[in-house]
Order: sequence, then C-alpha cells, then structure tokens
Amino acid sequence: MSSSAVSTDATPQYDAGSSPGFVKAMSLTDATMLVAGSMIGSGIFITSASIARGVPSPMWLVLAWVLSSVMTVLGALAYGELAAMYPKAGGQYVFLRESMGPLMGFLYGWTFFAVIQTGTIAAVAVAFGRFMGVLVPGVSPNFYAWFPRADVCVAALGCTDPANAITLGLNPQRLVGLLSIAILTWINLRGVREGKMVQTTLTVVKTGALALLILLGLTIGRNAGAIDANFGSGNFAGQWSLTYTFIVAFGAAMVGSLFSSDAWNGVTFAAAEVKNPSRNLPLALLMGTGLVCGLYILANFAYLSVLPFDGVATGATVVERGIRHATQDRVATAVTETIFGASAAAIMAIAILISTFGCNNGLILSGSRVLYAMSRDGLFFRRAGTLNRNHVPAFALVVQSIWTAFLCLTGTYNQLLNYVIFAALLFYVFTTAGLFILRARRPDLDRPYRTVGYPVLPLLYILLCCGVMVLLLLSPATRTEAVSGLVLVLIGIPVFYLWRRVERPLAVQP
Repeated sequence: MSSSAVSTDATPQYDAGSSPGFVKAMSLTDATMLVAGSMIGSGIFITSASIARGVPSPMWLVLAWVLSSVMTVLGALAYGELAAMYPKAGGQYVFLRESMGPLMGFLYGWTFFAVIQTGTIAAVAVAFGRFMGVLVPGVSPNFYAWFPRADVCVAALGCTDPANAITLGLNPQRLVGLLSIAILTWINLRGVREGKMVQTTLTVVKTGALALLILLGLTIGRNAGAIDANFGSGNFAGQWSLTYTFIVAFGAAMVGSLFSSDAWNGVTFAAAEVKNPSRNLPLALLMGTGLVCGLYILANFAYLSVLPFDGVATGATVVERGIRHATQDRVATAVTETIFGASAAAIMAIAILISTFGCNNGLILSGSRVLYAMSRDGLFFRRAGTLNRNHVPAFALVVQSIWTAFLCLTGTYNQLLNYVIFAALLFYVFTTAGLFILRARRPDLDRPYRTVGYPVLPLLYILLCCGVMVLLLLSPATRTEAVSGLVLVLIGIPVFYLWRRVERPLAVQP
C-alpha cells in the first residue's frame, strides 16, 4: 500500500512520535536494557522442563533454544530498519499501519491488548508468584475455596481434553502476581525516568545473576553423573526419527523457548522516548537480543551439566527428578539446590523474583505506548491518548493493568504461553512482510539502517515463524490456545469498523 493509499483512509494518521509531552530519557544503554530486561523474565528459569517433556533427548532441548534464538535475532534485524524509519510511540503498531493500512495496525493493537502483551505480563506475574512460593510455602498453586472456580473447555476452540481446560480462579500464586502488576503500574505512572531507572537497574542485576548461574553450572556445579547421562555415547542425540508426530511435538515444545525469547520488540513501542532513535533503536535491538540469546543457550548447557535430562516425577531429590520433573518446573532453583544445598534455592528464587519483576516493568512501560498510539488514531479509548503530569499515558497504563489482572485469573503459566506465542508469531510475519512492502512501494523513505541480509534473512524469518504456527495448530497440546488466538484476531475486523464509527482521532479534536 502506498503512502497515498494510506492517507486516503477514513482514519487520519497521527504522528505519535511528535506529540508534545514525551520525554526523550532513554540512552542506548537504557534501550538495550529495555530489550534485554523485557526478554529475561521467568521463561529461562522454568520452561526448559516443559520443553524437555516434549522432546526425546538433550540435543532437541538445546536445538529448541538455538532455533528460537536464531528466529529472535533475525526478527530484530528486520525490525531495526522499521524502527529507524518510524521512531514513534507505538512501534510495531505504527509499522503495520504504515505498510498495510489502519485495519492491520488495529488488528495488531487489538490482539496486542487482548492477549500478546497483557498475556505475557500475566504469565510472568504468575511465574513471580510461583517463585515466591519457594520463599513463602503458603504461596501455593492450590485454589481458594471461597473464590468461584470453573474449568472451561470449548470444543469449538479445539479443546477436546479436559486436562487442557482453562481454569478460572484465584490462588495464592495468582494473588501475588496481581499485587506485582499493581506495584509496577504505580511505578510507571510516576514517569518514564522512574520506569527506566528501575528497568536498567534490575536488568543489570538479573543478567549478572543468570551469568553467575551459568558459570557455576559449567564449573563447580558440574555433575559427572549428569554429564554422562546427557552427553555420553549416544545419549545426547537419543533415539528419534523425523516422523509427523515427532515434528508436531517439537513445534509444540518450542513454545517455551519462543516465549522466553519474546518481548524483544518492546523498545520500539517506546521509541518516542529514546534519544537518537534512528541510530540507537537498531543497535539496541541487535545487542539486546544477541546478549540474551547467547545467555539462554549457555544456561541450558549449564542445566545439562548439573541435572540429568530424564528422571522420575516422584524422585526424592532434585537430581533424581532431573530437568523433566523439576518441582513446579523450577529448573534453575533445582540447579542451585544441587550445587549448594536446599538453602541456596532461596537465593536463586530471590534472583528470579528480581528477574520477573524487572521483566514485567519493561513490558508494562512499553505496552501502554501502543495503546496511546492507537488512541491518537481514534482506535482505542480516547483518554488513553493523553499524558498525565508525569508525561506518561496514565489511562493506558491503568486499562492495561486491569485486563492483565483478569488474564491472571484465567490460565496457568503454560496456557498463557500458548495464547501469547501464536498471536505474536502471526504479527511478526505480517510486520516483516511489511518491510518488503515498504521497500517496494516507498523506496524514497529515509532508511538510516538497512536490514542485513535482505531479502534472504527476513524471508527466512517469515518461513520459520509460519512453520512454527502450523505446528502449533496441528498439536493437540497447543491447538486450543492457537485457534483461540486466530479467532480473536478475526473478531477484530468487525470491531475495527464499529470503533471507527464512534470514535474520532485525537489528532483532529479541537
């Protein structure tokens, strides 16, 4: 779609990046820490257990993380060009609006608000509660009897097994998650300087903690028995064959590693608050994703150096349970407990609590900027397009927190992952396709940075994302959430036309 085609649409385009009030407070370091901090949350400390249960051997566990890392870096390379072209509040929403028109931009913003960003925040908040349970045993996954609870399994959405039903209810872990969301929303209401200070500080701490865990696992924590079981003759590759069933199961298992690597695009949402964005945004995307993906791969080698890949669910010790059956999937905690004893598990839990808290701070900060940009185009609640006296979109922050709180009550950690990943991958594909569209139809636009390896690497990224989405739709373990995500996107089409009839863009308000 050409620029002229876009401009003739009934929805005027508002330049969110030029709106008065936003403060350019983020340096290259801050932007990089926002990328890294939004990525490093709960996933790397938990999801290796669920991945391990879905694959036959350690090699496939590592391969899931390597493939997810490759996809993440390829995506960051493509998004760097778009971010440098459109350094405005809203990021990916703006990219889609400019390349494919307001409808596609709205469908992303609609799905972003409904499940992508809020679902990610909810999942990380639930994980925060899960690790709080290490320090406070009363913070358990058992549901409160006094709070209405229901198990929902809708056949039309692909749910055929009651075990995959959505569980509505409140338990101590979810309650702690709700409190963490409320606190972080309050911090970000105070201003971007406060938000980025918390983000940068916590990212440095948690990146250091993850690096220390890797170092300990690869050195003093090395377990000869685990290394032989995982890397001994024929054990690393294990027994496998590339059958249809195996490929589908591997795709479903990748949900955990993809989720752990997600949210790297969050810095583009807050682009209007980044200094020298045309230079710093592409650099921050590449440096942040490269750093985190490297740490993730090393972390899994550290896990495999300390714990056996396989084990028994009823094992008396963490080593006997192995990676597959770590208590409540807390693999990182099991590793530190193996190295230093039970008391060290509390130290690791504190580090992970800091990690998840910092991750959600970045997600909450950046997510509200998409709602702000949508509101300025008349595609979200009008008040979300205004800034408070601290120069942040306060109403957008509050609405985001309310919906996120609801999602915390509707699913387990793994269910929330499945909802998020399919919808996120779908729009990663559309956004990267938009790069090709803009190259063809707007060659005149200033491009301070051009995607490395264009067109081969962006096309490879699109193909990999599409392949994973197909596998998620085929797998019984992820089909319910994947179909639900697709249905949600389609519902956004009539909502778009209805909303445009009742809301006018703030850009033309008196």
